[in-house]
Amino acid sequence: MPITAVRRGEDLTQEFEALYPEHCQLVYRTAYAVTGRRQDAEDVLQRIFVRLLERGLTPDVIQHPARYLHRAAVNLSLNLVRDRKQRTLVDLDAFEIPAPSDTRDELRGREERHARLMAAIAGLKPRAVEILVLHYKHGYSDAQIAALLGTSRGVVAVTLYRIRARLRTLLGSPGSEGATR
Repeated sequence: MPITAVRRGEDLTQEFEALYPEHCQLVYRTAYAVTGRRQDAEDVLQRIFVRLLERGLTPDVIQHPARYLHRAAVNLSLNLVRDRKQRTLVDLDAFEIPAPSDTRDELRGREERHARLMAAIAGLKPRAVEILVLHYKHGYSDAQIAALLGTSRGVVAVTLYRIRARLRTLLGSPGSEGATR
């Protein structure tokens, strides 16, 4: 889609001041759902809005801000997850003090399941991740997702069904925790 008008300057400042508070939670929660890390979600949130300030607001952002920002959050988050898989980083969250009731085996098992789920999600197409996050993390109905993404409710329902089946396959068993709601 060719960009015909990009808003900059004073118009951008006013629109941005309205856009950020209204959509920052959507971007943050989406990024957190995909990356599984608070720091990464904050980074995605910051990067998206800094880019908007640098590049200006395109007609797509102005007309469909939630759709645009959600898609941007999913794509940037998936890039972070893929980059993380390619290099080994020290995860400061791994040094958190566990709750006294959690045993090492429980923590390790939970961390392994979470890592497997994040890797499986990273293997999905961006559109599938968008639908998955909107449904399970944000609690949107099939109809709400369809309206947000400009598709039919049936397409969303079938896609969710296929995503769950794909995650079960990627996670290795039909009853894997985290594969279904």
